[in-house]
Amino acid sequence: MKEMIIAQQEADTLIALEKHYDRLLAANDNPLQLPDVGGKVSVPFTCAAKRERFLIDIVRGRIDLVKETKQLRSRQVVILLRLDVGGAPHRNPDGEEISSPHLHIYREGYGDKWAIPVPRDRFGDLSNSWQTLLDFMSYCNVVDAPIFERGLFT
Repeated sequence: MKEMIIAQQEADTLIALEKHYDRLLAANDNPLQLPDVGGKVSVPFTCAAKRERFLIDIVRGRIDLVKETKQLRSRQVVILLRLDVGGAPHRNPDGEEISSPHLHIYREGYGDKWAIPVPRDRFGDLSNSWQTLLDFMSYCNVVDAPIFERGLFT
């Protein structure tokens, strides 16, 4: 699938939009089960005007219990933000290596290929998966979150 490219200003606007859990797309109002080892869940959101749809993906590693990814997508395929915890270091297109954990932020012409060190003022305890999810949703400007049912490792 070809990567969709959007303008930087549009990406910044999409990130800044308030996001509300989309109960209609979720098809019910039951608590969402957070994934355990090797699992994945995609949570639907919309902006207040319902013109833009988003997904927040929560992915847990299969072997490494610390490894997890949380990402914000727009238009099904555009990754706006991706938080990688417990994985390998990332090499940016300019050759700079960013250790793990790191945060990918959409950059026009590069998509999610650029990463920065995780802003510690926005993410308090990256060893706590539950708190990291709450911090990531806050960073994504989620103002209406679903109720989550936590598993053994969340």
